[in-house]
Amino acid sequence: MTEPSRARLTGYAAAQLLLGVVALVLFVLTVTGAALMVVWVGGLLLAISLPLTRLVADAHRHMAAGVLGLEVPRPYRPVPRHPWHALVAVARDPMSYRDLAWTVWACTFGWVVALICVLELLAVVTWPLWWWTLRPKMRARSQIDLWFLATSRTEKLEQRVQVLTETRADVVDTAAAELRRLERDLHDGPQARLVALSMSLGLAEQRLSQEGWAEDPEGARRLVSDARSTTSAAISDLRSVVRGIHPPVLADRGLAGAVQALALDMAVPVTVTAELDGRPPAPVESALYFAVAECLANVGKHAHAESATIVLTHDGGRVRVRVVDDGVGGAHVDAGTGMLGVRRRLAAFDGTMSVSSPSGGPTEITLEVPCDLSSPRTTPSSGPG
Repeated sequence: MTEPSRARLTGYAAAQLLLGVVALVLFVLTVTGAALMVVWVGGLLLAISLPLTRLVADAHRHMAAGVLGLEVPRPYRPVPRHPWHALVAVARDPMSYRDLAWTVWACTFGWVVALICVLELLAVVTWPLWWWTLRPKMRARSQIDLWFLATSRTEKLEQRVQVLTETRADVVDTAAAELRRLERDLHDGPQARLVALSMSLGLAEQRLSQEGWAEDPEGARRLVSDARSTTSAAISDLRSVVRGIHPPVLADRGLAGAVQALALDMAVPVTVTAELDGRPPAPVESALYFAVAECLANVGKHAHAESATIVLTHDGGRVRVRVVDDGVGGAHVDAGTGMLGVRRRLAAFDGTMSVSSPSGGPTEITLEVPCDLSSPRTTPSSGPG
């Protein structure tokens, strides 16, 4: 990331001067609201001060990240929609207390640092100090801001444990659902075919064991023909089940080739562009393949799209797949079990799925999974499906 200019750093300092006054007001409101929680006025003050404090903290978090050249995610826990439940959730969030402690720093010593950075620029005598010491002062101020406003190492570990606990439960549920699906597919497909085959062969055996079988060779031939047809159908069903576990095209042609094969089966034209200089691990390939298959199934069933685009890339240690269609939009992760299953499947690999699907379209689904690529076995491909 490019180091910010002195002009931008001075702008940050000026903004921190103004927001430092706001932080002081919010600190007073928060403390007063907490003291008055025995009456309804306290809850009202907290309902005003806590969200505003988070907004001011977000602004400082953004500035500190810009000064230090870091990416700092927003560390707050999810907030329910119900106002009272939201207030309780914010009050229980440890980051709310760190925000409160930060407001003390921001309106005292932090405010003084910002004031010095601005005043040094305005005076001719102190201008050289501004030129040479602005960056170290702003970096020091930003590091202290993030000490309060960013997630600590312990909190990151706690969040990681929580995520692993949730994803493990999702993986167990997904595996159980897959086993039930396989059992159902085997029961409804190959098992039924094999039962019919056994009955046909039994009738043929019974006919052949009778003395008059030679008088009706056509009937025996029909039984054998039925058994042969049933065998072919059972083999086809077994192949379908196997493809549902790990498609052979995925093993043979890699993720890019397998996605291209999915695109060719679509009723609408799908353009696939792959820029992968290797292959992800087999489990990741499988997860992404089935995720794309689900996305394309939704395009065919619900999107009413005229075309779609799939882009596969690997950047920054992450495989990224973008599936875009020009349909009617309105897709939502929680609207059905398919997309929810995709999110759970990717979460097992620390992957994510984001959906942008405004009413009227277009719909863009981004799948990301952190992984390294092995030595190249497939070549980048691009073409319409």
